[in-house]
Amino acid sequence: MTLFHVDWCPDCIVVLRKLTDLGLPYDAVVVPDSRRMRTQVYDVSGQYYVPVLKDGDLVLTETADILAYLDERAKAGDTDASASTQFQSQARATPDAPHPDDEHPSCRIN
Repeated sequence: MTLFHVDWCPDCIVVLRKLTDLGLPYDAVVVPDSRRMRTQVYDVSGQYYVPVLKDGDLVLTETADILAYLDERAKAGDTDASASTQFQSQARATPDAPHPDDEHPSCRIN
């Protein structure tokens, strides 16, 4: 699993705490504050907001979905494989159109 995040984002902090509390292994990728500079996030999910969780082919972009997925993964007891197929990737086939606000630092809160 890979979590793309910024250090100051409240949603990112919640996800990081959940990962720690559940003891799930993950790779953390700290991305730039400026949304437009988050090329790794864009390449994975087709948008610039964080947090983004990638687990194999599954890409989750909504905090509530990420937290629910982590709970399912922990319940499955197998920390090396995806928990279930009930979660569908939220990566966008067509990325968001550029927005003038994309140059400003933001996680999801405007």
